[in-house]
Amino acid sequence: MPPTRVAVITGIGKPGQAGEVIARTLAERGARIVAVGRTRDEVDARVADLHAAGHEALGFACDLTDEVQVAQLASDVTSTVGTRVDTLVNVAGGFAMSGPVGESTLATWHTQFAINATTAYLATRAFLPSLRAANGAIVYFAAAAVLPGAKLIAMSAYGAAKSAVVALMRAVAEEERANGVRANAIAPTAIRTAANMASMGDKVRYVEREDVATIVAWLCSDAARAITGQLIRLG
Repeated sequence: MPPTRVAVITGIGKPGQAGEVIARTLAERGARIVAVGRTRDEVDARVADLHAAGHEALGFACDLTDEVQVAQLASDVTSTVGTRVDTLVNVAGGFAMSGPVGESTLATWHTQFAINATTAYLATRAFLPSLRAANGAIVYFAAAAVLPGAKLIAMSAYGAAKSAVVALMRAVAEEERANGVRANAIAPTAIRTAANMASMGDKVRYVEREDVATIVAWLCSDAARAITGQLIRLG
């Protein structure tokens, strides 16, 4: 029998977000889930949910903006599950309005790049050796805000950070093609998460978490083995 696929999913801590549905979907398709979140309590809760549903999962707490912690995370994961990682899904990120550029702050700019771009960069760099061993797949979370024609009024920091994520994806796709690693990104409009519902209400047209998870699972599957370097709009 082939080895059980290992899927590392970042940004899985908080309930009601996309990460927990992505984890459940990949687990239902036979993956062993490595859940990564910022706090131990949140990660343990998500892992407990997966265990209760009969899935195999383990969790790690990590500040994904910290180079040392991310390197230790990759070492701990590989020492626990082996040197193969089949899937890395970079869900970790966040949104904040920065206001017009002329009135924005450097602190918001730095924060948006840290939580969206730096997290994806450090996780990718740390897990590439394990992904190469498995001819693995990486999925990045961009946003519809980076697509042509998007109106980035008062959210330049977020748009710039997500554009950096897309550039990272394209670089990885080209650099790792010869190593058998694929990299793609999704660009959803607002996802129906607990946080978005709380801030924007129920009058917004949302992308459902389940639809996001279905596309992510497909991009990670053998059915998408010929696809790399692509940015896919959702919504």
